[in-house]
Amino acid sequence: MSQDALKRAVAEAALAHVEPGEILGVGTGSTANFFIEGLARMRDDIPGAVASSQATADRLRKIGIEVLDLNTVGSISVYVDGADEINHALEMIKGGGAALTREKIVAAVARKFVCICDASKRVEQLGRFPLPVEVIPMARSYVARELVKLGGNPVYRDGVVTDNGNVILDVWNLPMPVARQMEERLNNITGVVTNGMFALRPADVLLLGTTSGVETHLRPA
Repeated sequence: MSQDALKRAVAEAALAHVEPGEILGVGTGSTANFFIEGLARMRDDIPGAVASSQATADRLRKIGIEVLDLNTVGSISVYVDGADEINHALEMIKGGGAALTREKIVAAVARKFVCICDASKRVEQLGRFPLPVEVIPMARSYVARELVKLGGNPVYRDGVVTDNGNVILDVWNLPMPVARQMEERLNNITGVVTNGMFALRPADVLLLGTTSGVETHLRPA
């Protein structure tokens, strides 16, 4: 089964988590795009959605779903998004598509976070995928020096500007034995907007696409 087929399978499975009549959050990336395709069949049951990126907002409008400003929304029933890596505690690294800050904001508001990805994204230890860090442009060099002090190798993602007008440093080989602690430590560096570690707010449900079907994993108590 191709990787796209696995992504489509988990995207279809995620439709069962959409609550009719409730506002939902929609993530960014190739797997989330398959989910948006499926939402087109349910658009009459969806009063509106909050998008984690401009690209996702455009896709939602194209299928006839109203895109809402998060400031006008009291709550989000479910947030559906992919991941670049996810471990058994459902902690993730996200941000390969440079939408990590808005993804993290929408995830914080959502009552339930459903992660959809194929089996290649499941890891024992986070960190093989470089950790994206969104940075205020004038602080790029300073933040990079601080990341080196933490043991990482930051690489400027050349030519990429986030929807928020910031830049991305991708940090390779960053030691992160305790993901939650590293997430907090990185966020405390002056000039960092946020980082792509989703450990303080992990997923609640993982829908994992495998060659034998879609597996459902719940976050450990």
